[in-house]
Formats: sequence, C-alpha cells, structure tokens
Amino acid sequence: MTVRRIVLLGIGHTNADFVRHWMDHPLPDVELVCVSKFDQATYSGMLPGTLGGQFRPDQMQIDLRRLVDDAGGSLVVGNVVAMDAIAKELQLDGGDRLRYDVLSIGVGSIPAGCENYTDVSGFVPIKPMQTFLSRLHRALDLDRSARTPSIAIVGGGVASVEIAFCLDQWIRLRSSQSSAQLQIFCADEHVASGMSRQSVKRLEVLLANRGINVVANARVTNVQTGKVVVNDESPFDADIVVWATGAAPPHVIRSLGLPTDSRGFISTQKTLQSTGDPAVFAVGDCGTVVDSPHPKAGVYAVRQSPVLWHNIRAFLGGHTLKEFQPQNDFLKLLNTGDGKAMLEYRGWTIHSRWCLWLKNRIDRGFIRQFQR
Repeated sequence: MTVRRIVLLGIGHTNADFVRHWMDHPLPDVELVCVSKFDQATYSGMLPGTLGGQFRPDQMQIDLRRLVDDAGGSLVVGNVVAMDAIAKELQLDGGDRLRYDVLSIGVGSIPAGCENYTDVSGFVPIKPMQTFLSRLHRALDLDRSARTPSIAIVGGGVASVEIAFCLDQWIRLRSSQSSAQLQIFCADEHVASGMSRQSVKRLEVLLANRGINVVANARVTNVQTGKVVVNDESPFDADIVVWATGAAPPHVIRSLGLPTDSRGFISTQKTLQSTGDPAVFAVGDCGTVVDSPHPKAGVYAVRQSPVLWHNIRAFLGGHTLKEFQPQNDFLKLLNTGDGKAMLEYRGWTIHSRWCLWLKNRIDRGFIRQFQR
C-alpha cells in the first residue's frame, strides 16, 4: 500500500497540537513530516512573563525535534520557497522537494511594516519570537549603558501593553537606573483595542502610574537610528524600537500561490481548507476564514486545533469535515509585570495577584503538554 504523507508547514499552536495528538493516535500507512524555520517553538502566552523575569526562557520553549521524534514524525528545518499544487510538492531553499498528500500551513504572522527597518540600529521586531529576547537584550546592552535608554514600543494592542509592563519590570530589576523611558505609540485613540472600555481605562491608569507614556493617534511613519517619526512630521527620541504592530502575512505565503484575502492571508473555508485547494489547510494567524473572519490572536489558533485534527483525518478517510466556529467572547488575561494580571471576561475586569496565578496556571498547563 502507498504511504501517504501529511506535511505541517510551520509549527505554531495549531500544528503543534496536531503533532501532540499524533503521538497517541497515528494513522496507519500515513507519515508525518514537519517543516520549520527553527528547531524550537516559542509559546507567545509566556513571552511577556519571561521578559519580566517570571519564567526562564526554556520554560516557554517547545523542543520541536523532541516533540516530532516522540510522535514518530520527521522534522525538516528550512525555508519553503515555492509550492507546486498540481504535483503536490513544496520546494525548499536548498533545492529539495517535499511531496505531500495533505498540507497544513501554520506559519503565523509578522508585525506589519517590520521589513522596512531591518537595517536600523536598535530596531527589534517581536517576531520571530524564538530570537526576540536575545535581540532585545543585545539592543539594551544595559551593562555597558551609562544612561537610561529611551524605548519606543510601536503598536497599541494588548501584546504591546504586556511587553511595556514586563519590559519596564525587567529593566527595574536589572538596571542601576529606576526605569527606562518607555513610550507606547498607538495609532488609535486608546491602547488595547478589543478590550472593554473599563479595562482600557484601568490599563491606561496603570501605565501612567508606572511612568509609561502613551502617545495616542500616533502612526509611526519612519524609523531612523535614535528616533521615530510620527504622522510624517513629529520626531521622538528612541534608542530602541520594539516593533509590535498588527499582524501582516509572512513572505512565504506569497510564494505558495494560494488565494488570499485583501490583506494577503490565505483564504479558507470554515473547514480551514484553502478556498483554492481542498488538500491544503491554513490555520492560526496565516489563514482567514472568509465567511467568519476573526482577529489574529493565539486563542483562535488553539481553538482550531480539534477542528484541524478531525478534518485532516476525515479528508484522508473520505469522511465529513467539521466547521470552525469562532467565539466572540473569551477569557483575556494580561500580565502587568508587577506580580499581578488583568482579567477580563463577560463584563468583569479584575486586576490582582490571583489573576496572575490563574494566567500562569493556564500557560504552564498548555506548554506542559508539549514538554513531556
């Protein structure tokens, strides 16, 4: 019997969970091959806490070689440069070709505009997350810096706010200075879009109390060494620029030749299959369910996991596929870097140490599944 092959391109939340399930329930005469740019994956939910010194870096990492080996699969570390949908092959940057019967793409997203300033000294995009902390620490270089650095965090979303809180805490713990000069540049009127008005107000008070300035209605239009330019006219000092803008599609998507939405993300049906090829699935940030689009957030990638697990097996077996139904409301937990977290759920907003305990319990429980 011919052995069929499932290929997972990118091992983010959804595809990693597929590998985990494969350990206990592999399909007969089907092999699993994973392709990743790195041999480690970083759990985004623990990145701010690790930045703030609450976790060791290894505690937020998934060893992909070990995970895939334990599942009986193969890991290919490399970049995909093209896809032949007719031959069902991926072309790797080294020239090798990788055949697939079913392909699941989970390559995530990149911060919008990050490719414009890669040569600027002190410019630190939050992705790839695998190298974010090392790149940020090199840029800060606190041991040799005699003065407090000015740090611009570009992007006003929840991730930016968490990074601001936890970066401030990290510097307070390790610098002889009381703090860095931290500023958040937010294109909107308020930070943390998508959270309730009550939560946003409390976050803005907490930021102000920590001395973290929010520059609202400020679209960063240029980054130069030592400064950022806002709205094409106003310069602000910035020794370091942490780029944490909204999601944009990574370059690899363009090389695949699949149908995309207006922003360049892979268009999918509710079954998570590409609208142009039923043998191709796209999950997490890199895919957009065209009939029910939802924000690019890790919680949706996690909730797509059982749908992907069922649908790939159903596709290979000729059975009915399930549809992904995104939920509008979900528990939000934001690390404020001070031993507390903010919780928002169904109209409730709470900021307490108990909330951080809950967040850590959830995060540790999630990552433990992949570190056994």
